[in-house]
Amino acid sequence: MAGRQSPPPPLRSRRLRPLRAGPAPAPPRQREGSPGGSTAMAPLLLLLLPLLSAAAAAYLCCGRRYTGSAAAVMHRRGPRPAGPTGPPRDLWAPRLCGAGLRLFVHVANTAFGQICLLPFLMRMNNFSLMRSLDIHEDPTFIPEVAAGVTEDKSEAESPSDVIKQLTDARSDSARSGFSFKGIKDYLECYRSGKLTPTQVAKNIIAMLEDCDKSTPPLRAIVQWDPEQIMLMAEASTTRYRNKCTLSCLDGIPVCLKEEFKVVPYHHRVGTVYLGTQPETEDATVARKLREAGAIIIGVSNMHELGTGTTGCNPNRYHKIPRNPYNPNHFTGGSSSGSAAAVAAGLCPVAIGTDGGGSVRIPASFCGVVGLKGTFGRISGHGSLPLSYSTVSVGPICTSVADAAIVYSILAEPDLLYPYGLKQPKATLSDMCAPDLKGLKLGVDWTFFKACDAEILSACEKAVKHLQSLGASVVEVSLPEMEEARVAHVICILSEMRDFLQPDFNKHFHEMNLETRASLALACQFTALDYIKANRQRTRSMRFLQEIFSTVNCILTPGVPCTAPRIYESDLLTGSSDMTCTVRCMRFMQLGNFTGIPGLVVPIGYSTAGLPISLQVMAKWWDEAVLLRIGLKLEQFRDQTKKPSIYYDILA
Repeated sequence: MAGRQSPPPPLRSRRLRPLRAGPAPAPPRQREGSPGGSTAMAPLLLLLLPLLSAAAAAYLCCGRRYTGSAAAVMHRRGPRPAGPTGPPRDLWAPRLCGAGLRLFVHVANTAFGQICLLPFLMRMNNFSLMRSLDIHEDPTFIPEVAAGVTEDKSEAESPSDVIKQLTDARSDSARSGFSFKGIKDYLECYRSGKLTPTQVAKNIIAMLEDCDKSTPPLRAIVQWDPEQIMLMAEASTTRYRNKCTLSCLDGIPVCLKEEFKVVPYHHRVGTVYLGTQPETEDATVARKLREAGAIIIGVSNMHELGTGTTGCNPNRYHKIPRNPYNPNHFTGGSSSGSAAAVAAGLCPVAIGTDGGGSVRIPASFCGVVGLKGTFGRISGHGSLPLSYSTVSVGPICTSVADAAIVYSILAEPDLLYPYGLKQPKATLSDMCAPDLKGLKLGVDWTFFKACDAEILSACEKAVKHLQSLGASVVEVSLPEMEEARVAHVICILSEMRDFLQPDFNKHFHEMNLETRASLALACQFTALDYIKANRQRTRSMRFLQEIFSTVNCILTPGVPCTAPRIYESDLLTGSSDMTCTVRCMRFMQLGNFTGIPGLVVPIGYSTAGLPISLQVMAKWWDEAVLLRIGLKLEQFRDQTKKPSIYYDILA
């Protein structure tokens, strides 16, 4: 049985292939990386991938320290300034409008935007600077400074005496060529009987109607009531007839930024959703103007919620105000309509607010005078408290004399406003002095030259003019200006984001696209950023106190550029140009951050015919020296160009 073979297995039916001659081919070798190898590795990779992901997530979420790093470099700041200050840096950010702006705003408010996109922009533009600084000074959250001991000026002229000199002085209209009609021009007409406030009011109403019908519309005054205007004008006419006027503002047309409450207008603050009902109570500045006999012709346009420096506000209640010197250019913001109204001749006086140059930038772009008082000098009660530590109230006027008159009436403590209650009495001492002998003008030339070439040329000539009047120029160094720039942005945006949190939640889609973008950026700042920024404020204020112990004022150009152009897309969706916004604020931020006063005075024009201004800043509560220098600075400009949009109310 052992030799018996088992039967062969049954043959499977298979397709027979023809035989080839030669040896049979060897089976192919499996090469590395061939599909067969990948197939073999695939189950292993599928197994390892979730394990690696879980390990990485566990490390990042539970193992790696997230609240800080031992390798982080912190730059400690000693009591002295941190080395020499270089020229200011420009921001990097594209100009967005139309569909691009819509897409950016949408993405910026998503998780991806907040975690990836905006942190990238923050790093690119140095907005995270404060996180790398170790500052030991206590933070200063409100830039209030106690009034220093001043010399006895009991024998000096009172403000009323100075104002009388200003209003009795020869009118600029006597000079050849164009000149703006200011307060003294109105007073001459009223006192001589040439015109009455009632006649002036009728002219203004006719001009306001024309503004709305013109192409393009001026859009300086966005709310006005002819009945209210006539009531105030007729009351003023009666007072002039009876020789019992209330002040030198009696019968003078004025307007107020829509940020202020003014009866009976809507307190919209540049939006479409605020101020659904007419106001029944005036802001303090509106009340004081009424008590002085002024004719409030309406409320003026503004950048929505004060969040920009161009005045671009495309919503249905406001539209974009036009620069009277060139309607194709912006007015500047956020007090855009106030500057446009003064430059267009609708009124010689307007009131604005200034948190990042919002009085001085539009005044510079529109070729008129803008004064930002010391923080707390003029009451902000009745204005929307968008940024409580950076905003000051100030007038925009046709001349320095007009600014002095309005300042002297509005500057005093207000029990309804918590800041400036211990301010010294406002004076106009030495304003009418014949020269500037004895004054020291501080200039940081590195900072001063950070502007366009034609602006620098005009400003340097203006400084030489002040020297020719007896002032001496002292070179100073403004330390840590980059830190101050970033700290100011952190403070103003954080405070606005805090105040507007309910609006941002409830009225997000009713806000302009640019506003949504700015508030999305504000979400990036932390409590640590805000406290560090206010520690920097303490340092910056101390540095300024040291500088003002050696000079009377600091000179800079007003704005580094002329008014930017309006594009067609801006009219529909608005625009976001962070580079332009921050550049416009370059010479303004120091005053807002530290609370010192500033004055811009027009000194000339660019080759394109757009206005150029010089800025003067002084120590806290010393607006008098600003006005004294500003009065002499006006003499530098040999002629005033007439705006292409101008209404002569007194004609």
